[in-house]
Amino acid sequence: MKKNIFITIIISLMLLPVFGQKYAYIDSEYILGNMPDYVEAQAELDRIAAQWQKEIEAQFKSIDSMYKKYQVEQITLPDGMKKKREEAIIAAEQDAKNMQKKRFGKDGDLFKKREELVKPIQDRVFTAIDEYAKEKGYAFVFDVAGSMTIIYADPKWDINEQIMQKLGISAEKEESEE
Repeated sequence: MKKNIFITIIISLMLLPVFGQKYAYIDSEYILGNMPDYVEAQAELDRIAAQWQKEIEAQFKSIDSMYKKYQVEQITLPDGMKKKREEAIIAAEQDAKNMQKKRFGKDGDLFKKREELVKPIQDRVFTAIDEYAKEKGYAFVFDVAGSMTIIYADPKWDINEQIMQKLGISAEKEESEE
């Protein structure tokens, strides 16, 4: 009996600090979406990506044209010329795939451009969150925009507006859908 009471007291003492901690949450997509410099950076990234995509599509269209022309002329070409054309088509296709990988692949040009344009803005937001959380004594600040699933969040713990105020931005009020 004494053992059970002792264990209950120990568990209660261990859980006491947990109940005293403060929690809050933010929606990083909401905050970033209200930052004009972030919106501009995203638009620039979209413009660059579209331009690069058009260039790559043009390369593949050219390769398709080369291949169709080869198919038509293949019957009349000597073996040496056939091999040369096939190699040219294969090389052009490889070049296009390499360009696609260079632009859009892991650690590609788009990734680097995103790091250049967006990361400093995100760092500012996370620094503001860090400072605010320390000022207000929050033990945890969750981001509801990420892959973390929060089933319910009491609005009284939402600190989006305070973080945006700390960043010097104002929210654009969204019209409610009815």
